[in-house]
Amino acid sequence: MITSSKKESGNGLIKTPPVSAQKNRARAVLIALGVLMIVAVAVSLMLGRYPIPPDEAIRMLLSEVFPVTETWTDQMYILFFNVRLPRILMALFVGCCLAAAGAAYQGTFQNPLVSPDILGASQGAALGAAIGILMHLGGAGVSVMAFAFSLLSVALVLLISTRAKGNHVLVVVLAGVMVSSLFSAGVSYAKLVADPTNELADITYWLMGSVTGSTLEQLWGGAPNQPIGVVPIMLVGLVMLFVLRWKINILTMGDEEASTMGVDARRVRILVIFAATLVTAASVSVTGMIGWVGLVIPHLCRMLIGVDYRKLLPASMLMGGTFLLVVDDVSRLATAAEIPIGILTAFIGAPFFLYLITRKKKL
Repeated sequence: MITSSKKESGNGLIKTPPVSAQKNRARAVLIALGVLMIVAVAVSLMLGRYPIPPDEAIRMLLSEVFPVTETWTDQMYILFFNVRLPRILMALFVGCCLAAAGAAYQGTFQNPLVSPDILGASQGAALGAAIGILMHLGGAGVSVMAFAFSLLSVALVLLISTRAKGNHVLVVVLAGVMVSSLFSAGVSYAKLVADPTNELADITYWLMGSVTGSTLEQLWGGAPNQPIGVVPIMLVGLVMLFVLRWKINILTMGDEEASTMGVDARRVRILVIFAATLVTAASVSVTGMIGWVGLVIPHLCRMLIGVDYRKLLPASMLMGGTFLLVVDDVSRLATAAEIPIGILTAFIGAPFFLYLITRKKKL
């Protein structure tokens, strides 16, 4: 008889790695992903037409808190705090949020093909942004409209799911498809009535996704036209997902199994959906539509670290942030005219996901 710690092979019985070895592997992967993120940030600071050495970047950061001898030029200081640093931080936070939301949705709905826009959050944000552009609300106003409509779309999905009969998870997904289609039609109409010289171009560019023009005010708030930044909102959602990550493990087993373990699956699912929607809405409201990060990164992390959400979720956060930062570096350096980041994530994500679904192993 073969125990749970052994498996058959052509040569007989082989012991599976002990639990301690699996934990050590997961810990090593998380440490490696953390180091990779730090390296990516340091390299990103140096890349560009006006390179900034990492030591100078550190000194400029410290100068905001401690008295440090000024060894940098005014141009370098402005470039660092007004352009380079906000862009790097935005890419890190957005990548982290989209990957975490994708992993959470996939576990909650027990479906590996689920992505952060499954409940219409992205299409809702697109319609809100399009309306904001048509109303000439400015950058901050467009972000607020995108965030509000993103939350509205998910609220509609949940409202519809409470009134429909049948399998709750399936009803939520189908409602998400319907609402996404409705909001997508609204975006198409907004493009139809937009001024071709200005508004149409702005809507089209927003839909492509980009972290260009990111500011510290967008991240942290404090400006008169933007008192609240996206990072505090993102942190609320990420903390909620991090706290609930072990319960997501239980949700993957099914509602009946969760009930036997004393977990209210419906309540936990609503909390996870709320947190994942919050980080998704905050992300797309400032960067536009960036796809594939929340679909591909969790799968790649499963290949490296397994299906335990206590390790999978932080791994997805680290890898998602690093991935989007690297893609953004490529987008601003590959050609003279910057490539929207949403285009590059599709070019990278679609072929990789095609490889995943054609592998012999299950997703």
